[in-house]
Amino acid sequence: MVRKTLFCIIALMLMFGASFTVAQDSELSLRALAERDNFYVGAAVYTTHLNDPIHVETLAREFNMLTPEQQAKHCELEARQGQFDFRGFDRLVAFAEEHNMAIHGHALVWHSCTPQWVENGDYTRDEAIGLLRDSIMTIVGRYKGRIPIWDVVNEGITDSGAALRDTPWRRLIGDDYIELAFQFAHEADPDALLFYNDYGTEGINPKSDAVYELVSDFVARGIPIHGVGLQSHFTIGGFDANQIARNVERLGELGLQVQFTEVDIRHSGEATDNILQRQAGDYYRLMDVCLANDACTAFITWGVTDKYTWLRGANLGFYNNPSVQPLLFDDNYQPKPAYFAALDSLARKVGETPVLSDDELTAMIGGTAQTVEIPPQIGRAH
Repeated sequence: MVRKTLFCIIALMLMFGASFTVAQDSELSLRALAERDNFYVGAAVYTTHLNDPIHVETLAREFNMLTPEQQAKHCELEARQGQFDFRGFDRLVAFAEEHNMAIHGHALVWHSCTPQWVENGDYTRDEAIGLLRDSIMTIVGRYKGRIPIWDVVNEGITDSGAALRDTPWRRLIGDDYIELAFQFAHEADPDALLFYNDYGTEGINPKSDAVYELVSDFVARGIPIHGVGLQSHFTIGGFDANQIARNVERLGELGLQVQFTEVDIRHSGEATDNILQRQAGDYYRLMDVCLANDACTAFITWGVTDKYTWLRGANLGFYNNPSVQPLLFDDNYQPKPAYFAALDSLARKVGETPVLSDDELTAMIGGTAQTVEIPPQIGRAH
């Protein structure tokens, strides 16, 4: 019911005042199968990616949800106080509307993308609250009725789960800056679904327990929150699917939606056939966990093609593999084993003929996944 309701809400929002080019539904695709299950498969996109015709075609064909990779963040939109630049974000929104894609807005408050004028400002608590409200009201209000989901706060809890992260807004306002942000976003668009998003919180661990306590408290006190985003940046073999399933279940029992919001699965060294096969098995497991629980409403990869993955960035201190291939499509936009694994999971869910044989699937997902500690810096580049 949760998944069907979300799909219907977004469909209604997309109906008004727009002419759409609907992606192909005559061929098998992630998008076509997902829509049969009232489900969303998404990808993070940077505005410049829209200059590539192959990227555009792949994005529109395979995905029905879009996450702005950078252009919706506060430091990008309001680098100077009171001077908003929506040009890049507007282009992504227009593309999504043209192709009948939902938008997962990311992210209104994030410590690593706070404008310098906030970081360096000398404001009273009341002044800071006013500034936070103004920014959220301006951003969310501009897209009211057009963006159905927002990550309101991103990565607000320390890696140990012991406390809230030390952030500019927390220093200026106090611990209640998170709930204030949710209240302001709800005020700006009462119909939007509001998410808390974080990394290292996919399975059961002290940090995910802290997130659970935070959102449980919000639900109990009537703070407007509707979901939790699990970033899902993994190394091959680096998660326990049963633990993730338990976490999704307990969040769903609170009446919250869950979305896997930034999925990529990295590896060391070159992408050998064996590595790509193991990676595909992990994608299958993760997609299967999401599809198995009605509370899980979207599976979003952090990019479309390996060509543009953030994991190849030269500034990543925790990771150095310029040839990593963590996504569903390779540098030439060819579908990888991971793509067919995700496609097979969706096909089996909706009763379509499986893409993979039982023997192929068994070989792909054979073995036992090991739980691996996620590096503390994994969430810092997005």
